[in-house]
Amino acid sequence: MESQMIRPGHLTAHQTAQQLGITLDGVRQLVRRGRLTRSGGSPRQPWYAVPDVAALLAERRTRNAA
Repeated sequence: MESQMIRPGHLTAHQTAQQLGITLDGVRQLVRRGRLTRSGGSPRQPWYAVPDVAALLAERRTRNAA
């Protein structure tokens, strides 16, 4: 459960995974590979900026459409 109030313009790891259609491990892999950067929260409950997630989603859609 979310114990912190999330700032506007940010998503939790769960919300990020849901938006991208991947698992939480997939989100961790994106972070590990430098494709996504944590922008707040705590080490156990990171937040990700909406524009960063939207950019990844657009890139995935473009790649899948090609």
